[in-house]
Amino acid sequence: SLQVTSCARRLSGRRHHHTAMKVTMVRSSAALLVALLPSGSDAFSPGGHRRNHVRPAPKKKSDESGPSLPIDVAAPPPPRSGLGMGKDDGGSPKFSLSNLFSSDGGAAAPSLRGSAATLEPHPSKRDHINPLNALYPANRETIESGAGLSSPPLPFHPDVVSGVLDNGFSYVFLPNRSPPGRFEAHLQVFSGSADELQPQQGIAHLTEHVAYMGSRKRERLFGTGSQTNAYTDFHHTVFYAACPARTPRGDAHMLPMALDALCDVMEARCDPARIEKERQAVLSEMTMVNTIEYRVECQILSTLHRENRLAKRFPIGKESLIRSWRQDDVKTWHRTHYRPDNVLLYVVGDLDPEMVQKTVQDKFGHLTAERQGAEIKIPELKPEASDLADATVAGTMKQAQSWHYPPVRHDFCVVEGVKDVLDAAEESGQMIINDSKDRDPISVYDIHLQQPYDMDDKVQLLKEAEVAPGKRIRPHIFKHELLQNFSFHLFAKRPVEPIVDMESFRRSLARRICLAALQIRLNVGGRSDDPAFTFVEFNQLDSAREGCAVCSLD
Repeated sequence: SLQVTSCARRLSGRRHHHTAMKVTMVRSSAALLVALLPSGSDAFSPGGHRRNHVRPAPKKKSDESGPSLPIDVAAPPPPRSGLGMGKDDGGSPKFSLSNLFSSDGGAAAPSLRGSAATLEPHPSKRDHINPLNALYPANRETIESGAGLSSPPLPFHPDVVSGVLDNGFSYVFLPNRSPPGRFEAHLQVFSGSADELQPQQGIAHLTEHVAYMGSRKRERLFGTGSQTNAYTDFHHTVFYAACPARTPRGDAHMLPMALDALCDVMEARCDPARIEKERQAVLSEMTMVNTIEYRVECQILSTLHRENRLAKRFPIGKESLIRSWRQDDVKTWHRTHYRPDNVLLYVVGDLDPEMVQKTVQDKFGHLTAERQGAEIKIPELKPEASDLADATVAGTMKQAQSWHYPPVRHDFCVVEGVKDVLDAAEESGQMIINDSKDRDPISVYDIHLQQPYDMDDKVQLLKEAEVAPGKRIRPHIFKHELLQNFSFHLFAKRPVEPIVDMESFRRSLARRICLAALQIRLNVGGRSDDPAFTFVEFNQLDSAREGCAVCSLD
């Protein structure tokens, strides 16, 4: 907004004023960097646990002119598509990002459009574990009682407030007066690129752009000292606003304005003009993130998660599809996933708890999944979306351990005698099987994308080898002329261990201390006159975006 004002003052005439404003807004949209990674210690790279030498430091911008996505989605983040060369009409080479691994550019899937006129059950809504986890009221009571725990439970913050509205909308608030007079509100949608169907690859990220950049209520935050942003990853899409508790002029509460902007995301209009603007911004991001470091990260992730859909659902998507989508396509994705039961609102700051709870009810209480489902404009996608939802709650980490995880199943490296998380969840009845179906949802729907599909990236993968009974290794070699050195990466995937009592907390803390000590020893060893490695790191981090813990030697 400052740029617009400055340009307007230097130019004379009404026409020039509008021209300056238009140029500034277009530049603002185009400058958005793909935010495919959530902020946090384990979210600084596509795998959330990767090395510094394969990616530049992530950049993050946030200002009052609109959300600017962190480059988490590029080199350090998760998913993208790769760099390829095609031919233009004249036969000369042209830039194309339709594939990540030198694959053939897939043709855009046909866009089938229909209408939904009557309210009926939402095709993707299922009973599932609540994203509040331990803060879900029923779970909190059980944990505080110490039932089933071998040591005293970890204490809850005495002031934290959480709840679930009648429509399934979950929220949590933590009073915090540091810094004084400010608060943040984050709206997390538990759907990301891993939830995309075959003709939707990249639509989660595009919808994020359209929903937030197209919000008029978000624009009301401009000039108030607020900062807004948004980002998309494998497992979620997040929108947030950091604001003063009161307006600079008028001394009115800012929370209603901030929640208005976040609620506007849930009811996005998906205007064609806005879709076209954000389409160009996303295509620009595809070019920006396509570095050699990013391509190495994508190769690593595709090898590490070869057995599930993470290897085929990078957030940046497919160029041919992004160019083809229209209003109905974007609205279908939005109305399918932006449901009150599939989001969680976090509020933290210098606010009154009663006021926060009342404002949350006022702003989000009217939302319903049925109303969202009635506006799904491509009915042909409903059956597959329904099958994906059934398979998600019947056999993935998302239902087995946390709704914050992507809908995947992992080949874990577990020691003999230890049950896989999914096996344990099935035995305990945690998984939900739809009795109305004749077969297991996992066998009905290829949720982990193990079959070949037309738009798959063409990669020559080496075969897995069993190096010992029950111990397999999954090798992969990536060569490129832009790589100037040799690197070796060894990974082992393990289940995330819940930290719910003092015993599990001590074990987690001891592991981190040992890993830190080992890393210091490795760093000291690299300071010699002739070190064996220019860089070496050993670590283990829990990655919500991948739904597992990854132990890595780089």
